[in-house]
Formats: sequence, C-alpha cells, structure tokens
Amino acid sequence: MDAERIILGSRGSDLALAQARLAEAALRRAWPGLEVAVEIIRTSGDEGGRPGATADRKAGRKGLFTGEIEKALVVRQIDLAVHSAKDLPSERRDELEIRAALPRASTADVLITKSGLGLTNLPEGATIATGSVRRRRQLTWKRPDLRIEDLRGNVPTRLRKLRENENWSGIILARAGLDRLGLAVEGEILSQDDFVPAGGQGVIALQVRRDDERAKRLVDAIDHRETHLCLRAEREFLRRLNCDCNCPVGVHAEMEKDEMLLQAQIFEEGAGEPRAGKMRSNVSDMGPERLAEALFFSIYEQG
Repeated sequence: MDAERIILGSRGSDLALAQARLAEAALRRAWPGLEVAVEIIRTSGDEGGRPGATADRKAGRKGLFTGEIEKALVVRQIDLAVHSAKDLPSERRDELEIRAALPRASTADVLITKSGLGLTNLPEGATIATGSVRRRRQLTWKRPDLRIEDLRGNVPTRLRKLRENENWSGIILARAGLDRLGLAVEGEILSQDDFVPAGGQGVIALQVRRDDERAKRLVDAIDHRETHLCLRAEREFLRRLNCDCNCPVGVHAEMEKDEMLLQAQIFEEGAGEPRAGKMRSNVSDMGPERLAEALFFSIYEQG
C-alpha cells in the first residue's frame, strides 16, 4: 500500500457503493490528504442475480456476497474490504480481521404495502414477498394466514417488483438500505421484539488483513465503539449457532453508555414459536463475546 493511498473493495450495487462512500468520507475526515480509491468487485451473489446465472443461494453468507472481496483482500488487490455486516460469514478467517465498524443505521425491518395497511390489518391470504428465511418464519409466526413469496435483487429492483406484481400486497426490506439510498418510501416499522433483526443489520463492517498494521491504524481512527461492540456480540452468538443468513435467527445488541442489551430469537425446524431471550450486562464486567455465550446457554437451558 502506498504511503498516502488506500484501496477499498466493494460490491457494485447502489447500496454497496453508498456504503463504500461513507467509509471513504470517514477516512478522508480522519486523515486529510489520504488518497482513497474504490475498486468494485463482482461477487457470486451479484452473478446470481443475473439471468441464467447459477450461483447457489443456499450458500447464504458463506461467500455469496463476500467471498471474492475477501479473496481480493488476501492477495493484496485491495487494502480494506467494505461489507454489509449481515452478509459476512459468522466464522472467523485467520488471516483477516473485522477491525472497525461505522455508526449503525436503523436496524428495523419495514413492511411496504401497496394499500398502506400494516401487518395486523392486511386481509387474510394476502401475499408478502421477502428473500429472508428469518423474515419468512417471523411472518408465519405472527400471521400464519399470509402467503409468502420469494424476493431477490437489489433494493430498487425489489421495489419495482412490488409495483409490477399484481398478486403481491407488500414486501419487507431493511430500513437501513432505504435510508442509505435516500429512498423516501413509506411503510410500517415492524416491532423488533417480534421481528428481531439479523445479526449485523444496519452495520458497515471494515475488514483488513491481520498483518497490515498501517491499514489497522487508519481504520482504528474511524471505528464507532458502540456499534463495533454490538457487532461482536451478535457475530459471536451466530458463530455459536454455526449460523448464516439462511438461518431463521434474529440477534440484536444495543448499548446505553457501557451497558449492553442483547436479545435473540431462534426458529427451529417444525416449531411455530421461537426460542427467545434477552440479557443485559455492563461490557466492562462481561465483554460482548461472554454476553453472547451467556445468552446462548440461557436460551437453550429453557428446555
């Protein structure tokens, strides 16, 4: 890496590039004079969105949207990977490190309907589209009468599909994506007690090589401590489940001063009601990983 230059790696979607620009702006504020370049890297998930492509959607987080970016980081094609944190596999890579996180956006899911009706008021048998296994199970739990269809594509594509599909009543999207794209779309913010968000939802994660001390120093200056602590707790909980984004699991941490509240929701095969739990601790007394471990065992000790 040149002394005054850093290369960021990002997917090429509108949302991914908006997130890369946020990382770029933060670096420029922290390090005036630093040259920041963004290199677009096509991922298997992007290929899977193209007509005739055969990317395995069952791969979930395990490389579908992040694998090629991580490879580019390992071979030093880029110096810093910019990820949507919820796309990252929960298992750690020895040679790479999530070194920093930018301030978190909204973690909420939003239901967007053509009629403007909310979840409780939708007519029986209405069709809602989502690409998330977690949201599918949450919907089935709260409204078992609804029909649920699969939904793929980037955010603008998903909104277009809602407009064009006469049989769909609505779709569910992450509020963070709409906000970061500047899309003024009205919808119902779903209860985060019922619709516990995906681990890492709303978080931009910055990943570096473990042996790159200069890149670590650069991103340390833009790390948002509270967001990073929450991300660590959520990822540790998912790691203990050996879980990725094809798992019907929600886990969400939030900070108030030095106290963290961690909640999780796990839908098991054949069960309508989820396993769920919450735990609170001062992070000075119990770090994020230990809190995640404690909540994991607490939920499964319930029987």
